[in-house]
Amino acid sequence: MASTTPNAAYGAESPTVDTPRVDRFIVGLTLAFAVILGGLIYLEAPTDRVWLFLIGGGLGISLYHAAFGFTAGWRRFVVHRRSGGLRAQLVLLGIATVLFVPVLGNLEALGVEASGAVAPVGLSLVVGSFMFGFGMQLGGGCGSGTLFTVGAGNRRMLITLAFFIVGSVLGTFHLPWWLDQPGFDPVSLLAHLGVGGAVAVQLLALGALAWWLMRLERRRHGGVDRVLLKGPDRSVGATLLTGGWPLMWGAVALALLNLATLLMAGYPWGITFAFALWGAKALGAVGVDLSQWEFWTWDYPSLALRDSVLVNVVSVMDFGLLLGAMLAAGLAGRFNRASRKPLDLGGVSSAVIGGLVMGYGARLAFGCNIGAMFSGIASASLHGWIWFACAFVGSALAIRLRPRFGLDNG
Repeated sequence: MASTTPNAAYGAESPTVDTPRVDRFIVGLTLAFAVILGGLIYLEAPTDRVWLFLIGGGLGISLYHAAFGFTAGWRRFVVHRRSGGLRAQLVLLGIATVLFVPVLGNLEALGVEASGAVAPVGLSLVVGSFMFGFGMQLGGGCGSGTLFTVGAGNRRMLITLAFFIVGSVLGTFHLPWWLDQPGFDPVSLLAHLGVGGAVAVQLLALGALAWWLMRLERRRHGGVDRVLLKGPDRSVGATLLTGGWPLMWGAVALALLNLATLLMAGYPWGITFAFALWGAKALGAVGVDLSQWEFWTWDYPSLALRDSVLVNVVSVMDFGLLLGAMLAAGLAGRFNRASRKPLDLGGVSSAVIGGLVMGYGARLAFGCNIGAMFSGIASASLHGWIWFACAFVGSALAIRLRPRFGLDNG
């Protein structure tokens, strides 16, 4: 009998079944794709890209099996004052802070060559993050949510992803102008407060925010949903394999895998640069050369544009995430279930608008909820906190518009 996952209202909106049956065809197909793509990456790129591809796969599995998204959790709080999804995200940020900041503060002693996700603060960040938050409610998913639902076979989110890519390319054209607008240099809490101070300040801020969320929830409902304390509904082994992970499992897995990304790649997990790269490569394939656009003359984008998409770290990890989510959906017997509802004009148009706005906003704001917010706050960067605040305001505005597109705010 079909039902809704316990986490669906807090993270991604994904259906489940009471007794999951593994879809052997999807699992076999995914593993075949993974072996082929992993082999091509091994032949094309340094060996660490293969490991990063696998880390991306682990991220896709974790996101899907825990239904760990950002979009629905924010919406559930705005509409219903239920804070479980948001509090799970705060726990994720707290765990990542404890993992990241000591490493970033002792790189030389640890013999690690890495840097955190630290970016400038200015009009570009404010406008871009607001746009992203707005777009993710119309598009139906954030950066990570879009990828893992596409990997699980959601047709509507495939439209969102396509226009996410278009918006990302447009953002690369305008980004130099936005960066010339008022702003100031990056602010690192780690550099100003040291390891202990940065960890303490961030944990206090996260704790205060969680307390405020719970206070508002109690005021509306008389109590707080204890979703974060819930354990698995089935045995640990069955849950690990076929899904229905508690939100806490998802938070721990995502934080640890982001730390693995930092140590392996030299910088934290990001998602949306690959979208701009894929779009630029697609245009190049049909004769549109973007190499003279200012953004694509900068060192990192220029190198990525010249190289294969199987060399770029963000691109490789995104491919892994897609396949990891596909594998997880196959193990849960749920691949393509979210696509059974027919697409209508409202759903398609909101996906187009949401994807465009998210893609453009992510370029202006130095990333999405992963690269800018999750990795930024984990790195103790002020820009991550500002991204969070501005994106939430944009998200709250778009939630009011969703019913006009026939989208449910339940």
